[in-house]
Amino acid sequence: MAGAAAAAAAAAVASGISIRTVSAPRASRAPRARSVVRAAISVGEKAYTVHKSEEIFNAAKELMPGGVNSPVRAFKSVGGQPIVFDSVKGSHMWDVDGNEYIDYVGSWGPAIIGHADDTVNAALIETLKKGTSFGAPCALENVLAQMVISAVPSIEMVRFVNSGTEACMGALRLVRAFTGREKILKFEGCYHGHADSFLVKAGSGVATLGLPDSPGVPKGATVGTLTAPYNDAEAVKKLFEDNKGEIAAVFLEPVVGNAGFIPPTPAFLNALREVTKQDGALLVFDEVMTGFRLAYGGAQEYFGITPDVTTLGKIIGGGLPVGAYGGRKDIMEMVAPAGPMYQAGTLSGNPLAMTAGIHTLKRLMEPGTYEYLDKVTGELVQGILDAGAKTGHEMCGGHIRGMFGFFFASGPVYNFDDAKKSDTAKFGRFHRGMLEEGVYLAPSQFEAGFTSLAHTPQDIEKTVEAAEKVLRRI
Repeated sequence: MAGAAAAAAAAAVASGISIRTVSAPRASRAPRARSVVRAAISVGEKAYTVHKSEEIFNAAKELMPGGVNSPVRAFKSVGGQPIVFDSVKGSHMWDVDGNEYIDYVGSWGPAIIGHADDTVNAALIETLKKGTSFGAPCALENVLAQMVISAVPSIEMVRFVNSGTEACMGALRLVRAFTGREKILKFEGCYHGHADSFLVKAGSGVATLGLPDSPGVPKGATVGTLTAPYNDAEAVKKLFEDNKGEIAAVFLEPVVGNAGFIPPTPAFLNALREVTKQDGALLVFDEVMTGFRLAYGGAQEYFGITPDVTTLGKIIGGGLPVGAYGGRKDIMEMVAPAGPMYQAGTLSGNPLAMTAGIHTLKRLMEPGTYEYLDKVTGELVQGILDAGAKTGHEMCGGHIRGMFGFFFASGPVYNFDDAKKSDTAKFGRFHRGMLEEGVYLAPSQFEAGFTSLAHTPQDIEKTVEAAEKVLRRI
C-alpha cells in the first residue's frame, strides 16, 4: 500500500473515522492479480474528500509551474481541486484520498485494453530484466514496426519517437523536405503537439497566415502556417487557390479530439484528399488519438481515406511514452540515415515501450474488440444524452467505437466555433458533480473521452445513473 494511502488511513483512525478497504478489480480477461488494499474514508455514507490531493497539489505548485507537468491537469477550465492519483486497474482509478472512480480519460487514450493489464505487465517485467534502454537497435522494434505497417493503410515505413508531439514535429519536417515547400495548412481546434509551427490561433475569418498562440513562439515560426475551420472544404480550396504550389501538406485530426469530439462530415475527408493530390501537396492524418482506437487500422481504415503520412502515439506504446510517424516508402526514405532529413532520439524504440505496444496491439487483434467498444461507448453516450433530456439540459454528442464526447449545447457541432457555444460553466459543475459520484471525465469541455475493453456494462449503468443524478442538481 502506498505511503500516501497509509498516511490517510492513519489520520482517519486518529480522528475516529471508520475505514473500509477496497480491492482493485481484475483487468478484463486476465487472471486475478494480487489484491491491493486501499483506504477510503467513510462517515456513515462515504463522504467525498480530497484533503490529501489538496496537500500534495499545494506542495507541487512550489515545485512545478502551476503544480503540473501538463496544463489541462490543473483543472483550470473546470475549477475546483485537481485530483492526485495513486493507482489504476482495469477501468478504475484510485486517488490518494482513497476515492474510487470509473475512468473515461484512460491516460488520454492509451489505456484501450484497460489500465495495468496483467498480460502487458508480465511482458514488461520480463523485458525490464534485460534492461530499460539500449540506445541501440533491438529486435522488438522490428516486431512493433511490422505490426504497425500491417495495420495502417498509409504506412509502408515507420520511425518510432517518444511522444505524439515529437511524431508531428518529425512529420512536419518530413513533408517540407519531401515537397520542397514550406507552408502547411491546419485546422482550428486541431492540436498537433506544442511545436512552434502548430501553435497558431485560428480565429474567425482567418483566411491566410496565422499568428502565434503562445508567448515565445516567433512570428517567423508560424508565418508558413495557414488555418481553416474544420469541416469547411470550401475554405480549404480557397487557401489552395491563393497559395498554389506553395503548401507542403494539410495536417488534421481525422476526428477532432482536442476541441471536444467532432467527427468529419462525409465529404470533408474526400475533399482534402482530392485537393492535395491536385496541388501536389501531402495529406497528413494525426492519428495520435484515433490510431488503433476507431479501428485496428485507425481512422483511415474506418473512413476509407488513405493519407500520405500518418502520426501515431498513445495506444502503440500501451501506456508508455511513445510516438511514431510513417507513410509511403518514397516519402519515408527522406529520413536520415536513409535520406538527408535529420531526426534522432536517444530513447526512440525503447524496449519497454515496444513491449507494451506489441502486447496491446495483440489484444486489439482479437475478434469482437471494436464491436464491444462501439457497444459500450454508444450506450454511455446515449445514456448521458437521455439523462440530459430528462433533466431539461440542452446537450449533443456522439461517438465512434472507443472515442466519444458531448457538449452542453443544442448542436450540431461541426467545428471549434460551434464547440465554443457550449456552456462551459455548466460543464465545470457537471464535472465536479461526477467526481463526487465516482466518475472521472476529462477536465475540459474541449477534450474527447475514451472507453476501454475493461469497461463493463455495470460501469456504464453506474455512470449514466450518476450523470442523471448530477444533472438534476446543477
